[in-house]
Amino acid sequence: MNRLFTIVCMVGWFMVSHVDATYAEPYRPTDDTQVLQQLSFKASDPVARELDSLRTNLRGNPRNLESAVKLATHYIEQGRSEGDPRFLGQAQAVLSPWWDEPTPPPPALLLRATIRQNAHEFTEALADLDQVLAVEPNNAQAWLTKASILQVQARYNEARRACQRLTPLAAAHVLLGCLGDIAGVTGQSVKSRELLRPVLLDTTLSGHERIWIATILAETATRTGAIREAEESFTEAFKVGIKDQYLLGAYSDFLLDHGRHHDVVSLLQSETRADGLLLRLALAEQALKLPTFQNHTAELAARFAAGRDRGTTVHIREEARFTLALLHNARRALPLAQANWNVQREPADARILLESALATKNSPAAQPVLDWMTSNHVEDFHLQQLAKQIQKAPF
Repeated sequence: MNRLFTIVCMVGWFMVSHVDATYAEPYRPTDDTQVLQQLSFKASDPVARELDSLRTNLRGNPRNLESAVKLATHYIEQGRSEGDPRFLGQAQAVLSPWWDEPTPPPPALLLRATIRQNAHEFTEALADLDQVLAVEPNNAQAWLTKASILQVQARYNEARRACQRLTPLAAAHVLLGCLGDIAGVTGQSVKSRELLRPVLLDTTLSGHERIWIATILAETATRTGAIREAEESFTEAFKVGIKDQYLLGAYSDFLLDHGRHHDVVSLLQSETRADGLLLRLALAEQALKLPTFQNHTAELAARFAAGRDRGTTVHIREEARFTLALLHNARRALPLAQANWNVQREPADARILLESALATKNSPAAQPVLDWMTSNHVEDFHLQQLAKQIQKAPF
């Protein structure tokens, strides 16, 4: 799972993105009668009534931009919460009147960029955002989304400049979160934590914002070995009570690294729709020698094969990790990890490439990550340990 998909359209609140490879590419049904999801809304639920109203409006006028943006935003948020790519497909379908237009209106462009970055179409997503900013240079959500994509690509100076454009446009905690996230992966973990700890004292934060800030703090503390602080920050994020797929994945990785496999099973046993979470569940089951491990491994293999058949590379990091850790096929995992590194360059991407290079005794394959660590002063306990092993290994 990687760091970007929490950037959803700004509708009265900000939420920074973790581009999340938990999801598959947007799923587009071929039959209008196909049931995609049985929603749990009651007819009396005001959210259900609003959604029904939006759908009715769009059936009568598919180019009703306001209704389309509201409905697509809801689907994107639902997909982020549930880890279900079908919601992203529904969002794209809602936006279909503008999807192939060269100059869609800015609200549609923002949502198109969100869906494209989820599919790892980063160049196209950035082009959409630049188009928005050419028309609306003070569009804070566009700057925030752009900063997050640039960070995923390890274009840190450009990402900082995008963050800084938020100074007059957004609340202070949004700017601090944007800059603090970058600082945490570029050798300034202490500064990042100092900036962001006080933010959690702000009682005006929305639930999504609190999860975002607390998760950044938790991951930054984890990378630098501040285990107690990481646990406290994860706890703070879960206190919000909003289901968040990225948070589940990040905390599961924390638990796996500390041998808390039973906790992972308890956390994820009902979260099998999202491939990234199913992978983490299978890793815990493998360590515990649970009989469900074999079924979940077979299910993951089928899902990754289906993705390859569709020509998608959205799950390539997850597939590399699956291939190395569950199939124990390092030679097959290494090219997957290398291909993934060519697209996105975050600590988790670096880790799977170093692990694969070490397992295959291929130190040249690790060099791009070692260079990235040096040039960006990366502080990450696990990456540093892997780098030492590779540098000292007799191969």
